[in-house]
Amino acid sequence: MVFRLAVVPSVVEIASIAVLTHYLLNFPWIWGFLLGSVLAAVSPAVVIPCLFSLAARGYGTDKGIPTLIVAAASFDDIIAISVFGILISIIFSTGSLTVQIIRGPAGLILGLVFGILWGLMARHIPAHSHPWVVGSRTILIGGGGLMAVLGSEAISFDGAGPLGCIVAAFVASCGWRNQGWSEEHNPVAENFALIWTFFQPILFSLIGTEINIFVLEVHIVGLGLVCLMLALLVKMLLSIMAAMGGGFSWKEKLFVSMAWFPKATVQAALGPIALDLARNLDAKDNIVLADKVLIVAVLAIMITAPLGAIVITLFGPRLLNKTPTSLP
Repeated sequence: MVFRLAVVPSVVEIASIAVLTHYLLNFPWIWGFLLGSVLAAVSPAVVIPCLFSLAARGYGTDKGIPTLIVAAASFDDIIAISVFGILISIIFSTGSLTVQIIRGPAGLILGLVFGILWGLMARHIPAHSHPWVVGSRTILIGGGGLMAVLGSEAISFDGAGPLGCIVAAFVASCGWRNQGWSEEHNPVAENFALIWTFFQPILFSLIGTEINIFVLEVHIVGLGLVCLMLALLVKMLLSIMAAMGGGFSWKEKLFVSMAWFPKATVQAALGPIALDLARNLDAKDNIVLADKVLIVAVLAIMITAPLGAIVITLFGPRLLNKTPTSLP
């Protein structure tokens, strides 16, 4: 179920965006797929807090729906970031296309291997009984993630770094649960949530500085909005189909599809990358296309992030079964 929910809606949305932008915005196919990979990722910063709030009140926990969505959303982001890394390498490559295509899967393998090894180390170092275990594990996961991202960029395997970050945290967290920590009480996760409150405004401020409202073309904004909404509709329909066979009611399937709606942090991180690279290479044609990518990414954030959070929060209690808890 996790595999279906992560792969099917993501792949379909990437393909839908590619087709729509090719015919409506005159994107080359590879740029359409690049924009699709930017938009396909679900925003964990929006989805996870909303789902944890519902789970704390007992909604959907009888069938593990919050946990299922969080797990699938993590892999969905891995797929989107990996595809983006491969395509951005091909678009701005100055070397052999064959080598760039091979580098994509090689980057995935490199990210997986690093993430698994680093996560296993963070499981056991330091020992769970160590007095500084929380701070040490926070530094290990944060430092390892930073090293993975900067190191992968240095060796031109850009997609490997983000993948290594996610896999390392996933592997480490699985081990920490066996040692007594839970999803509801993970001190390392709480530390990163605190750190994120400072870095999140910086991330969105940076993407805001890239937007020049004086050169926005109304038809680009309008057609970009049409592409976004149609692709989201297709993704939600496919999410309902992917949730079949899990013993869910039609209401629960509908909620699962709604949880795939919000987009924010990944789009803010990936949106400006193509424009930065195009400017550095002074590639005028690519600058125009990259600017359109950024515009649609910003539209996705502005529309789907607040709307998605509202939809999940309002419809969760109406569509999911409630298990009795101590919270109202």
